[in-house]
Amino acid sequence: MTARTPAAGTGSAPIRTAVIGFGVSGRVFHAPFLEADPDYRLDLIVTANPERRAEAESRHPSARVVSDVDAVWAAAAELDLVVIGSPSGTHASLAERALDAGLDVVVDKPFAVTADEGRALITQAERLGRTLTVFQNRRWDGDFQTLRALVDSGELGEVRRFESRFEWWKPEPPTSWKTEAGVTDGGGILYDLGTHLIDQAVQLFGPVDDVSAEVHRRREATAADDDVFVALRHASGTMSHLWMSAVAPLTGPRFHMLGSRAGYTTWGLDPQEPALIAGALPGDPGFGAVPEERWGTLGAGDETRTHPTLPGDYGAFYRALAPALRGHGPLPVDPNDAVAVLEIIERVHAAASVSA
Repeated sequence: MTARTPAAGTGSAPIRTAVIGFGVSGRVFHAPFLEADPDYRLDLIVTANPERRAEAESRHPSARVVSDVDAVWAAAAELDLVVIGSPSGTHASLAERALDAGLDVVVDKPFAVTADEGRALITQAERLGRTLTVFQNRRWDGDFQTLRALVDSGELGEVRRFESRFEWWKPEPPTSWKTEAGVTDGGGILYDLGTHLIDQAVQLFGPVDDVSAEVHRRREATAADDDVFVALRHASGTMSHLWMSAVAPLTGPRFHMLGSRAGYTTWGLDPQEPALIAGALPGDPGFGAVPEERWGTLGAGDETRTHPTLPGDYGAFYRALAPALRGHGPLPVDPNDAVAVLEIIERVHAAASVSA
């Protein structure tokens, strides 16, 4: 995002990294990829949960596991990068402290709770000459990579409508900060999954002229929205319809795209997350591959065919980040993109009152 002073881990030396948080984010999406990439060294993990601490020590025996985030600032001289995978409401304050400590920063989505917080962090990073980026890993879902390739090739023609869904059936919510946090703390499914769906739509079709939405809280045990529909009208003319729901007894297609020449539909989620939760590791044979029976359908009318889904690759984020940290390439995700997503989320919350 900006010209910077390279961190101590330049050249061939590994990038010395701390991960704050060892819930799903740190445990599944960050630590395994940092451990698998020779450009990084996982030095420090922060988690106050005793069970997660034991798991972190077992999975990553070369890392020091601590319960207090202050240990990161105390060790800042021996670190280059901090990855923030803590609850959403803490992202901005922790990123601010990490930048002040002279560290480069990866922030999990959502980047911050407000666009103003995000813009302030970008300004701070530029002033200090540090690197700041946002972990929008769903850009490297295999089905999204396939979709992007189809759009770029022109095979679909002019894309008129884009439908995208993250839906599941959990009428009884699990106990988690995600269900306990209100909107002012980055809680709710719009901040959780909407950040992915909106980011993907904007990446494909560009800036948004108009936003409308339906925002609901269906489960009494949740503090914020859990069932949301967002409609975006892009300046390019494409309409994006985005669904995110934790209370969908039947789910729709993951992607359904309609163009002037052809359409493309795919079902089910990228396999990387469930594989990682089940114990798979990046680099395992077939990691990220989608079996042929789950490939999407491409075509028009009666002339349709199965279209191969590209393998997913979350590790590409960190492979792109390493040269950027060393001053040799662009960031994998421009944090200004994340601010644009937050602006849309704020427009949704301003326009749609949450209803049961």
